[in-house]
Amino acid sequence: MKILFAGIIARYPFGGVTWCSLMYLLGLRALGHEVFYIEDTGECVYDPTQNTRATDPSFGTSYIRDALAPFGLGDRWTLVNYDGSYHGRSADQVRRYCADADLFLNLSGGSWFWREEYARIPHKAFIDSDPAFTQLAIAKGEPWYVEFFRAFDHLFTFGANVGTPASPIPVGRFTWHKTWQPVTLGDWRAEVTPRDRFTTVMTWQIESFTDVGGNKDQEFLKYLDLPSRTSQPFELAVNGPRALLREHGWNAVDGMSVSRTPWDYRDFIHRSKAEFGVAKHTYVVTHSGWFSDRTECYLASGRPALVQDTGWTAHLPCGDGLFAFSNLDEAIAGIDRINSDYRRHARRAEEIAREHFDANVVLPKLLETACT
Repeated sequence: MKILFAGIIARYPFGGVTWCSLMYLLGLRALGHEVFYIEDTGECVYDPTQNTRATDPSFGTSYIRDALAPFGLGDRWTLVNYDGSYHGRSADQVRRYCADADLFLNLSGGSWFWREEYARIPHKAFIDSDPAFTQLAIAKGEPWYVEFFRAFDHLFTFGANVGTPASPIPVGRFTWHKTWQPVTLGDWRAEVTPRDRFTTVMTWQIESFTDVGGNKDQEFLKYLDLPSRTSQPFELAVNGPRALLREHGWNAVDGMSVSRTPWDYRDFIHRSKAEFGVAKHTYVVTHSGWFSDRTECYLASGRPALVQDTGWTAHLPCGDGLFAFSNLDEAIAGIDRINSDYRRHARRAEEIAREHFDANVVLPKLLETACT
């Protein structure tokens, strides 16, 4: 199968976002499919060296090339800049690729355009990594936004409860199929001894969807005093109020530096003992069933995970290698359980990743639905 895949590597040039697209590309290729990466958001790229959105796309193009080249995909991409200029493969080359492509996969708004060459591809699917936010934005009824989603044949979401009685998220006439972020397990095998740190990489507040939902800061404040209730050290890679977090016992480091490249991000996870992860407020209050692609990478690395329940516990194993919490006491109990038999929970973490998130498990199911 010939697949055009749209992602947001240059728009958000950070390790975790990059791995999301990479693992789709690598997983699909390993299944025998031909893949091509495109980014066509209509926005400027983000340049972290200048900490600004840049009209010059050179940082973004270099970042895409550096991320894809080690995997033999260095010439399999195009970035369409905000001004419509093409970088990487040309507009003509993209059109020729699309002319006999079988499937267009759009992850997280990697393209917000329905160019003629995309629309002509026989099968078209959107993968929603921000459940609840996406559906609430659609429910506002902005015509172009609604029509954009109507043009897809199938819609997928990381929110396992979206469209079910378990969640009040409005879906209208849209059908959302449950999927998980695929993980290419071989890329996450850890060969380093972890430090005694429960860690995570987190964004305190997001800049998008500010009018339809709440962010991680609202939930994290409920757990601000956790370090005072346990002897377990924590390290947060965060772009939020590090001084406040340090006052409450968290070792807070710069989230952007930890995520500067895919390799930096992976190394941070590999050096972690386990993950302690809090979810965005909207994921929690809507009981969305969202489960983090970041947490999947911890598990695939053989690192246990203790993460806030968003309703995912109805769909994934819980209590051995992977733990849920909904309050401070449950978080403390989860820490104690992981530390009481760490090796067993580390082994079980990797097993869960293999059983539920392996690209060889996730992607065939997605393709079967997307191509019907």
